[in-house]
Amino acid sequence: MKEATTAARRDEFQNRLATWFAAARRELPWRENRHPYRVWVSEVMLQQTRAAAVTPYFLRFMERFPDLHNLAEADLDEALKLWEGLGYYARARNLHRAAKVVVEQHRGMIPSDYPRFRKLPGVGEYIAAAVLSIAFDQPYAVADGNVKRLLARLFREETPVNHSRADKIYRPLADQLLNRAHPGMHNQAMMELGSLVCRPRQPDCLHCPVRAFCRAHSAGVTDEFPRRLEKKQVPIHKMLCAVIVDQGQYLVVRRPETGMLGGLWEFPTLLQPNGRMSRPAKERAIAQRTGLTIQLDKKLGMVEHGYTHFRLQMEVLLCRRRGGPAQLEGGERTRWIQPDDFSRYAFHGAMQKVFLLLKPFLYE
Repeated sequence: MKEATTAARRDEFQNRLATWFAAARRELPWRENRHPYRVWVSEVMLQQTRAAAVTPYFLRFMERFPDLHNLAEADLDEALKLWEGLGYYARARNLHRAAKVVVEQHRGMIPSDYPRFRKLPGVGEYIAAAVLSIAFDQPYAVADGNVKRLLARLFREETPVNHSRADKIYRPLADQLLNRAHPGMHNQAMMELGSLVCRPRQPDCLHCPVRAFCRAHSAGVTDEFPRRLEKKQVPIHKMLCAVIVDQGQYLVVRRPETGMLGGLWEFPTLLQPNGRMSRPAKERAIAQRTGLTIQLDKKLGMVEHGYTHFRLQMEVLLCRRRGGPAQLEGGERTRWIQPDDFSRYAFHGAMQKVFLLLKPFLYE
């Protein structure tokens, strides 16, 4: 680790950062007050997501669930619907579960001590540090992506920010600089500086309030930091998506609540084996997946969608039901719904692209 920052330099760093933040901070809806629930919801939404994208979701979510009790009493489907399009749906599921735990085990009071708050579903080290510092003024430093990038340049830290041990390297560096008298303000300022000034590309060093402390800037190597490990090429998963219609109603399936995209709805999907499948083979595979006798009507098109660890290529097929009950493998929940009801269900991102292909055929 780099040598410890002297007290005098740390104080000067904190003062310059605080002065800049007071003038440059964005007016964001979750900053209107520091209520722990609002801070918690915002920080969960902001993980790996830009503030501009989060703002409308946060406002809608708070309008429907203005306090933790409202969220705890709500059905998961409703919470997921309000999260639809924001991605990383495990965040919504965990927040919903955590709200129930707080109501049932903590009398509806969000824990203000680190160990108890950290045990709640979905609360990792970053969320715990952010919420406890901003809402409760406790001295925990945050090290999200923006802060890690800032720290990498300030300290000329060689550890790639996407390395498995990056948190163990960058969190102590963040802690060195933490203003313990005003930790919430300091953490927000660090994140804001990383977002607005110390950008991934073309950082605005001219207007950086702490450039005098930046070793990368002093050495003229700002563009070489942060270091990153090269991403491995993601595999491609080929699938079939069966849009099955029967007398104007469409079969939709709810995914299991645990696992990827848990609790979200979709048209029945199945893995497509390597190589080309004949039309009868596709009909047999869909029939086996759904328990229905179907007739493949037409190919609507292809959908591509990227996830963190793989890329999806999905052939979308419009099918007509010819008979048989809808009894899907694994006991997933299934429903036959009309197009006017699609908006009531939370579908994941790939299905939103399927809707675009399906739209011209909905009322044939």
